[in-house]
Amino acid sequence: MAGQLKVAVIYYSATGITYQMAQAAVQAAVDADPTAEVRLRKVRELAPDEAIRSNVGWSAHRLETQDVMEAEPDDLAWADVIVFGTPTRYGVMSAQLKQFIDTTGPLWAAGTMVNKIFTGFCTAATAHGGQEATLLSLYTVIYHWGGIVVAPGYVDPSQFVSGNPYGASHTSNNGQTAPDEMAVKATTVQVQRALQVATALRAGMA
Repeated sequence: MAGQLKVAVIYYSATGITYQMAQAAVQAAVDADPTAEVRLRKVRELAPDEAIRSNVGWSAHRLETQDVMEAEPDDLAWADVIVFGTPTRYGVMSAQLKQFIDTTGPLWAAGTMVNKIFTGFCTAATAHGGQEATLLSLYTVIYHWGGIVVAPGYVDPSQFVSGNPYGASHTSNNGQTAPDEMAVKATTVQVQRALQVATALRAGMA
């Protein structure tokens, strides 16, 4: 961890809700450390074209984010802080994000992710759609990597309103409701905390 702090926000989003939270995460990182270098990366889409075309929101979002670069394992190797974002799929992360994670075997074998800082946020269609389970499934991967999970906890008064100590989450009402002020605030608190821990870790290891 020498030089500028490097932050990668890596996400999957079908209709754009998780993408909006990823944008909030990027802004939070920039605000927390204006000297940090921040990358926004989407993971590769796996769904067939016919499925995407059948959903107006899905096809529109693919067009909207066509210029966002796709994540590569090198983005994980590069970053000091990795922020993952995913919609909930039956209480676990999306298949698209899982597929990306499944390409990281060489990084895991080399110990590349050891002592990197990780945190995650998610979205779900309904209020009890598996937000906490999704984040826990994501963090299980990080334990295998030897990474350091930084969850938001209740370190800020706003967390007692948003109410998810595992990570920022938002209920989209089946993709109809954009992230509100509470979700953006929770994302901001979480990312800022991750950068604070990364900065302290860098100083301690130095």
